[in-house]
Amino acid sequence: MSYHRGSKSAPRTSRFGRENEQSQSNASMSTSKNNGESGERSKGHPSWLRGKEIGLYYRDQHKNKVKKKQEHFIKVKQSVEQTMILAVENSKGLYNKSCNNEIKSDITNNSDLENKYTHIHDSRFKQKFLELLSGNIQNNIAKAMSVKSRLERDPVTDKILFEEFNKKQNSNEYVAMQAFRQKLPAYDKKAEILDLIKNNQVIVISGETGCGKTTQVGQFILDNELENENGSITRIICTEPRRISAISVAERVAAERAERLGKSVGFQIRLEKISPRERGSILFCTTGMLLQFMQSDPALKGFSHIILDEVHERSTESDFIITLLRQIIPVRPDLKVVLMSATLNSKRFSDYYSNCPIIHIPGFTYPVEEFYLEDVLLFTGFRFPESQFTVKELSYKRHQKKYKEQHDKHCNYLEMINSYLVNLLVEKKYPMSVINQLRNPNCENLSLELIEELIRHICTTKEPGAILVFLPGMMDIIKLNKIMLNSEHYPTNKYIIYPLHSRMPTIDQRLIFKEPPLGVRKIIIATSIAETSITIEDVVYVIDCGKTKLSRFDVNKNMETLEPEWVSKANAKQRRGRAGRVKKGYCYHLYSKARELTFDDYQLPEMLRTRLEEVILQIKILQLGEAKEFLASVMDPPNLKAIDLSLELLRTLNALDNDEHLTPLGYHLAQLPLDPRTGKMIIWAALFSCVDPVFSIAASLTFKDAFYCPLGKEEKAMEKKLELSMWQYSDHIALAEALRRFEINHNFGFCYQYFLSYNTLNLLSEMKRQFAQHLCAMKFLNTDDPIDENANRNSNNIALIKAIVCVGLYPNIATIKHGGDSKRGVIAWTPEDGTVKVHPSSVNNKMKDFPSPFLTYFTKQRSTAIYLHDTSCVTAPILLFAGSNSFIQRVRQDYVITLNTSLRFLCDPRTARLIQDLRTIINNLLEYKISHPGTVNWDNQEGQILNALIEFVSQTDEEMGFGKLNG
Repeated sequence: MSYHRGSKSAPRTSRFGRENEQSQSNASMSTSKNNGESGERSKGHPSWLRGKEIGLYYRDQHKNKVKKKQEHFIKVKQSVEQTMILAVENSKGLYNKSCNNEIKSDITNNSDLENKYTHIHDSRFKQKFLELLSGNIQNNIAKAMSVKSRLERDPVTDKILFEEFNKKQNSNEYVAMQAFRQKLPAYDKKAEILDLIKNNQVIVISGETGCGKTTQVGQFILDNELENENGSITRIICTEPRRISAISVAERVAAERAERLGKSVGFQIRLEKISPRERGSILFCTTGMLLQFMQSDPALKGFSHIILDEVHERSTESDFIITLLRQIIPVRPDLKVVLMSATLNSKRFSDYYSNCPIIHIPGFTYPVEEFYLEDVLLFTGFRFPESQFTVKELSYKRHQKKYKEQHDKHCNYLEMINSYLVNLLVEKKYPMSVINQLRNPNCENLSLELIEELIRHICTTKEPGAILVFLPGMMDIIKLNKIMLNSEHYPTNKYIIYPLHSRMPTIDQRLIFKEPPLGVRKIIIATSIAETSITIEDVVYVIDCGKTKLSRFDVNKNMETLEPEWVSKANAKQRRGRAGRVKKGYCYHLYSKARELTFDDYQLPEMLRTRLEEVILQIKILQLGEAKEFLASVMDPPNLKAIDLSLELLRTLNALDNDEHLTPLGYHLAQLPLDPRTGKMIIWAALFSCVDPVFSIAASLTFKDAFYCPLGKEEKAMEKKLELSMWQYSDHIALAEALRRFEINHNFGFCYQYFLSYNTLNLLSEMKRQFAQHLCAMKFLNTDDPIDENANRNSNNIALIKAIVCVGLYPNIATIKHGGDSKRGVIAWTPEDGTVKVHPSSVNNKMKDFPSPFLTYFTKQRSTAIYLHDTSCVTAPILLFAGSNSFIQRVRQDYVITLNTSLRFLCDPRTARLIQDLRTIINNLLEYKISHPGTVNWDNQEGQILNALIEFVSQTDEEMGFGKLNG
C-alpha cells in the first residue's frame, strides 16, 4: 500500500508502505519463534539419526545459520560504509565554521558576541539571538517602561463603558445573577477587598472551598473601575493552574455578567482562546500563558491587575511568576497584584511580599462529620493480617537489608502510635479489639478489602447519597472495582460504579456528574483528580485512603518517582470538602488521628520535586541571568544538585553551552511550549521532512497518550495497541499510527474499537497544528499544515522516525537483559539504576525476541519497581546517529566507540574514522540549519547529504557490523 500526501482530502492509507509489509512479515516470523514453530528446529532432525549424530546435525545447522548471517552482515556493513563515504564526500567544503561555537564567560557586549558567531550569516535570527545573549531583565523592564502603554486613559471609552455597565444593571438576567452572587461569602467582603487593593500594591486573599473568591474578586475590581469611569485603564488577568479551570471559570463569570464570552470576559489557553475586549475586561488564562506574555511585555504594561489563583498549589510556573513580580512591582507602582490562596499557607506569601495584608473569606458548605480509622474499625469489625514477625524477631534479623527496613518501619510506627493508644485506653471510647488492630503496623497498608466493607456499611446503614472513594492509582481502582463486582453485593439495578482517573476518556469522566435514577446509589472510585479539578455536587460520603501518588525527582538517582505517600493536611481538607455540597456530609479517613498529626501542612512545592530543564530555559529566554542565582531567590529554592542535573541534560541536548549560555538550538527550544527533549524532536522532524508522525509522538509524550485500559479488557486493549504499533517494537510508532488513523476516520467507532480517547486525540491533533504554527513562525516550515506534502517527504521511513525520537530522548537508553514471558515483563538495564522493567502498558512488555538489545524511552518512574513507560527498540547505528557526546579510543587492533559513558561498541579503524567524519558532518550541518532557519532544499548538495544520512539510519532491521563489547 502507498501512503498519499498532499491535499487534506487525500487518502492516508498507510504511512510506512512496503517497509510496513516487510515488518509485519518479520513480526510473524518473530511470533512464530516465540511459539516455537519456526525454522529447522520445529521440523526436528531426520528420524534415522541416532546418538552423537543428532548433536552433530544440529551443530552443522547452527554453523550454516551463523555463516549466512555473517555473510549478510558483511553486505550490510559494506552498504553502510558506502553510504557514510558518500555523505563525507558530499559534505567537503560545506558549513566549515571559521570559529569555535562556544561563548566565553567574559563576553560583555554585542561586538564580542559577533566575533564568537561569525559563522552565522547576518540574518534576523542572528540579531535576535545576539540581543538575547547580551540582554538582562532589568534593562528589558526599563526599556518597556519607556514605551507608551496600551492602557492610556481615554475619557470617551471610560464614558461608553460606564453607560453600558449602568444599562446592564436593569436587565432581568443580570439582576437574577446578582441575587445569586450576593449569597456567596466573598460578597460580604467586597468593600474590604476593594479598600485593601486601593491602598496596597500586593494583597493575599485566603478562602475556603466554595467561598466564591475565584469567580468574584476579578468582578469586584472590574465593576468598581467601570463605576468610577476607569474602564479604559483597566485590564485584569487572572491565572488558573489548569486549562479546564481557566475555561470553566471564564464561562461562569461571563454568565454571571449576563454576557457571552468575548465581551468583558475571555480566556486564553495553549490551544484555544476567546479574547475579551482590550479595555475594561478580565482575561482568564493558564499560568504558563502569563509567562509567555512576559517575553514580549516584560513590565506587563498591558495589564492593570494581576490575579494569581490557587497559588497554594505551588506549581513551578506560579512560583516562577511570583518571583518575577518582585522585580516588576518596584517599577510599576500602578500595577496591582492579588494572590489567592487556601488558608494553610497564605502567611508564606505575605512574608515573601514584605508582610503584605491578608484577608480571609470563610467557606460555604454544609457541616461534614469526620471519622478516622479507629471509628471505621469499630463500624466494620475489620481485622488486618498479623505481621509475619514481631519487633523482637525482626531485631535478630535486621543485619539483612530487607528485615532491617521492616524492623525500622515497625519501630517507627510503634513510637508514633503508642502514646495515642494509651490515651484511647484511658478514655475507654473504643474496645480492646480496635486498640489491638491499631497496634498492628499493617493497619497503615492500603486495604481494598476494608474499603469494600466500609462501602457496604454505608450502603446498608446510611441514607441515600453518592460515595466518593479516593485511591492512590489506577491499578488500585481496577482491583477495588473487581472486588466489588465479585462480591455480588452491588447489583446494577441498585448501584452504579464509576472509575475516575486522568487517563480515562473525558466522555467517561463526564458520566460521574449525572445524577443516577431514583433508588440507585452512585459510587465513584477516583484518584486525586477529584480533589480540586472537579466538583461532584451530589457526593455525601467521602472515603479517604490517606494516600496519594506524587511525582518526585530523586536527585541522587537522577530519576522521577511515582510512589504512594501520605497526603498533606491541605489534601485531606480538600478531600473532606468534596462532601457536604448539598447537605450534611460524612468523611471517613482510613488513618488514625495519631497519623494525621504527622502530616505535612501542604504538599512540597513542585519546583522542589520535578526536573528543572524547562524552568532553566525560561530563565534564559527571559534573560534572568545564571540559573542558580535566580532560583536562589524563589520562595523555596530547589536543590543545587537538581539544578546541576538539569544543566547537564541541557548541555547534552546542545541547548546550553559550557558557560550556561543558550545555543542557537536552545534559543529555539526555549520558544516552544514543551519539554526540551520533545522540542528537539520536532525541530529535527522539520529538518528531515517527517513532520506528521513525529509531531504525533511529541504531542503524546508532552501531554498524554490517548490509549486507555477499560476494566476487564486489558488483554484486548493490548492487542489493539500492538496492531497500531505494526509490530515495530515501539510504543512511539503506536502513538503516531493511532493519531494518523484517527485523523482519517475521526469518529467514535474507531476510538471505541482501539480503546482510544476521542477527546484526547482531538487535543493531540490540535497540538500538532500548534507545533506546525510555531515551526512555521521560526522558519523551519513553509506552512502551518502538519500534513503538508513537502514537510512529509520522509514520513514513510520508520527507521528515520525512530532515529529522530532517539535523538530527542538521548541519553535515555536501556539495554535489554532478557525478554518477557507470561509471568514477568522485559527486564532491562540502565547505567544510573541497574535493573529496570518495561511497564505493563508498553507494547514491548511481553516481547521475547528483539531485533536489537537497545530501548529508548521518555518516561522512567519508580513505583512498585523502576519502570520504563514508553519504549522503542533501536539499533546501534541509530545510537551513533543520536548520541551527541561520544568518543573513540583504540583497544588493541580495534577501536571502541563509547556513548553516554556506558554503551560501548567495537569497530575496525576504517569504520571508526568514517563514523568520526559522519558525526562531524551531522553536527556541522545541523548547527548550520539551526542557526540559519529555513526549509531544506532536497535538490542541492544539502539535500544529498541528508539523503545519505537517512539511508544510513534506514538499515536498522539487522545488526550493522558493530560487535557489542559491553553495555
